[in-house]
This record gives sequence, C-alpha cells and structure tokens, in this order.
Amino acid sequence: MVGERLSLIRLATDHDREKWDAFVITQEHSGPYHHFAWKQAVEVAYNHRGYYLIYEDNDHIKGVLPLVLVKPPLTRGSLVSLPFCDYGGVLASDQEVVHTLLHTAFDLASTLKTRIILRYLHPEVALNSHLNMDVNMQKVRMVLGLPNDSEALWNSFKSKLRSQIKKPQKEGLEFKLGDIDCLRDFYTIFRHNMRELGSPVHSYRWLSSVVEAYGKNARVGVVYKGALPVASGIILASHDMLSIPWASSLSEFNKLSPNMLLYWGLLRYACDNGFKFFDFGRSTTDEGTYKFKQQWGALPTPLYWYEESRVTHFAKAPLERNSRVMAAWAWSRLPQVITDALGPIVRQYITL
Repeated sequence: MVGERLSLIRLATDHDREKWDAFVITQEHSGPYHHFAWKQAVEVAYNHRGYYLIYEDNDHIKGVLPLVLVKPPLTRGSLVSLPFCDYGGVLASDQEVVHTLLHTAFDLASTLKTRIILRYLHPEVALNSHLNMDVNMQKVRMVLGLPNDSEALWNSFKSKLRSQIKKPQKEGLEFKLGDIDCLRDFYTIFRHNMRELGSPVHSYRWLSSVVEAYGKNARVGVVYKGALPVASGIILASHDMLSIPWASSLSEFNKLSPNMLLYWGLLRYACDNGFKFFDFGRSTTDEGTYKFKQQWGALPTPLYWYEESRVTHFAKAPLERNSRVMAAWAWSRLPQVITDALGPIVRQYITL
C-alpha cells in the first residue's frame, strides 16, 4: 500500500505552476512562500535546486511539499521547506498523503546525503513522532485580522498610534506603492540597514527575482523625504493574506517615524483591496520588533521549526548565541563597500 502511494508522488515542473498555486490557495496553512514563484526565484537568483513534490491521483493534486536544497561548499547542506522565509511544510488535508510526502522527503534527504529542515505554521504529528526531529518554537508569527476597509482599521487604533502615523506626514514624508520600479530605492535602504544590524544582505538579484516571479502579487512600498527613500518594504499576496518578508528604514531618520507611515500605507492597501489578514512576519516574544507589531493589534501565533536532533543541541545553544552576537558586531563595523560585496555571497547559504 505504501509503495502504491509513493508511486503517486512526482517532482513538479514549470508546467505545474498554475495548478500548484491553485491547490495552495485552497489550503488552510498556506501562504505566499508556498507559491511556485518562490522556487523560481530561488533557482534563478541563487542556483539552489528546488525539489517540489506533488502527490497526484488521477491528475488531481491531493498534497504538495516544497523543498529546496541549500548546500554551501564542502558541507552536506540542508533540504529546507522553506529557505529565506518563516514557513513551508506539507499542504494536504489527508494524513496518509502527509505521511507519504514526508516519507518521500526523508528518503530524498538520505539519497542527497543531507539533513532536513521543515518549518510549519502548525504542529505536525508525524514529525513529533519522528525519532530524529526536534521542534524549535522560539519564534512567533505576528498576524493582524483586517476589517473590510481602511477607515474601520484607522478607527480601531488608539489615539497614540494615530498620532505616530500622522507625525511623518506632518514632517512632509510621503508613501508610494509600486513594484519593480521601486526596488532600487528599497535596496538602497535595505543594504544599509542590514549592515547596521550586523547581518549579511540578500543580493539585489534575489529580491528582483522574487518581485518578478510573483508579478502582480508582489508590491514595494517606499516612504520618501523629498526624493530620498527613508523606509521601504516588500509585500507578497496569497489569497486573503498579505505578508511582509522584508522591511527596512534608515536609522538617521527614526525621529521622523517613517516606519509608521510605511506600515500604515501597506495596511491601508491591504484593507482596501480585500485582504483579511496581514502577516507582519516573525519575532521573538517581547523584543523590539514584537512590540512594534503588537501595537498595530497583531497577535502572536507559534511557528514550529523541525530539525534533526543534535545530542549537544542544548549544551551548545549559549555558545552559538554568543558567537552570533560577536559575528554581528564585527560585521556591522566593516565598511559598507565590503558588506555590499560579501553579503550576498554569505547570505545565499543562510536558510533563514
């Protein structure tokens, strides 16, 4: 019986994009990262191979599992669902289909001699019972339910929040929503912000590949002070949800609160275009970005990240955290020209 079910699984091709996406938007735990465009962007920009598994019965898709092999030189790498975002995982309502897709994924990881990382929006019973998988729940996803129009959302805000949104407007800042035409302005802010945070920056090619692959489902919001871009974010749409995977602002303009105008512009667009949810992305509970998103009314929902067990996982955790802090500090002190050049080379192999 298992062999029969395995025979119903195949690798998706570019010809499957339309029906893959049509299936994805019917699934409760789906989002923009599950769309076929993510595979196309990853392969074009970073040359990582996507292994997108389809469970198909009589030409009818019953389940999918998007996987991407991220393999730095001289390492065994990781088969990830999904890299560079908060979640991926199996989409299927039938538990037998779920189990069969996961079984295939572990077999594939064994064949490729790589480890496997699966990121979910919900606990996966099959993975909880798998002997070699640990679950990490240190991050939460901040999601805001939206009313039918932006006026209703505005009226739901506290007076302090409304004042913070009005402040940059009084200072003459303006919000613009565009697409690929605004991406250079986004990247100008993004690369400076990532250096300040001590984090390697994604390549411009990666971001342009994402925006191009998602087409009308990708938009770029920018806040300008005159002709100067000071805050920006990229949003991706999937069915009734709008998600913001990347946002940045120039720290020297923080006193003008450009981020408040940026997020209000994006939320207003979401409400007035029929979206029911706005996904602010992942945060650590009670830290700065968590509180920023919380003030808009966003609520935390758990993220379930599964990886192979490591015997020394907990013993090494403090040392790993300290190493990351030191690496971030050193990176933030490198010249911008160096981080611009080296960042994309490093970042393509960091799966988060």
